[in-house]
Amino acid sequence: MDLLDWHRGTLSSRRVLALIKNLPQDSAVQRELHGESAEWSITDHLLAATVDHLAVANWMFLCVNGGEDGDQPDPPEPVPRPGGPDRDDDGADTDENGRSARAEESTDVSPHALARFFG
Repeated sequence: MDLLDWHRGTLSSRRVLALIKNLPQDSAVQRELHGESAEWSITDHLLAATVDHLAVANWMFLCVNGGEDGDQPDPPEPVPRPGGPDRDDDGADTDENGRSARAEESTDVSPHALARFFG
C-alpha cells in the first residue's frame, strides 16, 4: 500500500484511518501512541497477574506454616507492568515524570490542616 495514493486522490481518508486503527499491536505507531504498554497483550497481563497471585499464595503459606519464633519472609514484589510506577535506585515509587509518590502525598496536607492537627 502506498500512502502517496492518499495525496493522489486514489486512497480515501476513511481507508487510511481504517488501516491505521487496525495496525498490529506491536507496530511502531502503536508503540509511539501507547509506549511500552503496547507491547503487552491481555495474555501478558493475565500471566503477570497469575504469577503475582501464586507468589502471594506461596508467601501466605510460608507465613502460616513457618515457625512462630522464626523470621517471617518479606512479601513478594509484583511483576512490573508497563505504565505503572517505576522504582528509583533506592526503591521509592516514582511516576512517569520521575516525581516521588511520597512527595505527592505529603503535599496534599495544607498548613492549616497541620496547625489544626498539632493545635
